[in-house]
Amino acid sequence: MIIGEMFGIIAGILSFSAYILYIFSTIYGKTKPNRATWWILTLIGFMIASSYYASGARATMWVAISYALGPFIIAILSLKYGEGNKWEKLDKWCFIVAIISIPIWYISKSAILVLIINIFLDFIALLPTIKKSYLRPQGENKTAWTLESFASLLNIFAIEKWVFAIAFYPIYLFVINSCITVLLSIP
Repeated sequence: MIIGEMFGIIAGILSFSAYILYIFSTIYGKTKPNRATWWILTLIGFMIASSYYASGARATMWVAISYALGPFIIAILSLKYGEGNKWEKLDKWCFIVAIISIPIWYISKSAILVLIINIFLDFIALLPTIKKSYLRPQGENKTAWTLESFASLLNIFAIEKWVFAIAFYPIYLFVINSCITVLLSIP
């Protein structure tokens, strides 16, 4: 096993560990996940994981898998413990575009195009959580987001080929998770 693969596996374990922290924080009532965000992130996570793999990613896949399974568990928990019963126009738009990316992939035969579309949607879907992290940071789990930031950083070291299709997603995750972590750290 090469060093990049080890970084990828460790990053995946840390990433999923962050979801476990978030899950327990949700169950114990300390975190209130936004329902729309987590259902959208679930769909987008599965689309990203599959298109990312099809684009050639291997060592960095563990975080992508975590980003599909973790949100799915949180989305289910959000039905009982979450906030935001009403889906806003933006939420519906993100969900529809994520679904539309499936036939786009089939027609275009471009996993990279679908990866880019879904990374953009991931960012849009995270906007309510980013807003909440700034306005009501007590409703998010700072430790989980910090762990995700660290896992994302490690995943950058797992990049096996520095090509756009493989490097963009880990870099994006590091930037977005670090932004949320910083917002949660503002006193």
